[in-house]
Parts: sequence; C-alpha cells; structure tokens
Amino acid sequence: MQPSTAGEDRSEVAAVFADELAFRAWYEQSLPRVYAYLLHRCGRDPELAEELTQQAFVEAVRSRARFRGRSDAVTWVVGIARHKLVDHFRGAERDQRRHAALVAREFGHHGTGQPAPGTEPDDIDEALAVLPALQRAVLVLHYMDHLPVREVARSIAKSEAATASLLARGRDAFRQAFQEADR
Repeated sequence: MQPSTAGEDRSEVAAVFADELAFRAWYEQSLPRVYAYLLHRCGRDPELAEELTQQAFVEAVRSRARFRGRSDAVTWVVGIARHKLVDHFRGAERDQRRHAALVAREFGHHGTGQPAPGTEPDDIDEALAVLPALQRAVLVLHYMDHLPVREVARSIAKSEAATASLLARGRDAFRQAFQEADR
C-alpha cells in the first residue's frame, strides 16, 4: 500500500462507509483488533468487551464526518473504544459510590472501599477487577496504554494532581489485592 495523504485517507474512509459491502469487509477486518484492545483492558470480560466494541463502531459510523485521516481508520476506532471504556469506568465508579452510600446508610456505617471478604484474585486481571472503577481506569490507561498522567487526567476529566493521587491509591490497592492472592 502506498503512502497517502490525510485527504486521500478521508476519501477512502468515506467510500468505505458509503458502500455496504466495503463497510462489511472493513468492519470484519477491523473488529478483531478493536475487540482485542478492549478485552485486554476490561478485565477479560468478553461481554463487556463486545458491548464496548459495538458502541465504538456505532459511534464511528455516527461521527465518520469527523475522521480527519491523521491516522489509520482502525486506530481512530480504537481511540473511540478507549473513550467508551473510560465512560464505562466512570459510570461504574458512580455506581459503586452510590451502592456504598446505600449500604452505609442501610447498615449505619461507612464502607471501607475494600474488596469483599473472601475475594481471592489469582492473576492480574482479577486483581484489577476488585479495584474501584476509577482506580482501575487510571492504572489501565497509564500502564497498559502508556498514556502520561496529563493525558489520563484529560481522559477522566480530573486534575493531574487528582489523577496522580488516584494512581498512587490504585497501585497500593492493586499491590494489596495481588499479594492477597498469593496467600
């Protein structure tokens, strides 16, 4: 394949989205890469990875006019998938806070934020799974996606200081969850 300009890339993508057969071929070629990206980052939860992959492609179709051709179209969809994953983590964090508040109100005490007793993660994915969603998000974005703290902060709509604090707490919680798995 010859190098192309951004304008040519945009034209090629526009043509793919305009032709049903071309789109189907591109989708079938692109799907495994986007799904693998998400599966690796969401705790090896295939149902969540499938849902977020679907959301990413739907958003790509909706926003195809915004594709500028500065990257490969699949890379662009993976970027959309990253945003969908961050949105999922944010929602999960909100849900966890609401649930903890309800439990604390119901039982008259404050939750500790610790994983449930008896949880024994046996690998990295399970250790990540017991973390609060926002801590998991910053660890995944920083260590797996190799994003700098500034970019992670922008992704989760927090300050750099708050993000650095989340990273520190996330590392500590991960270390503890992982060590408990070894006992």
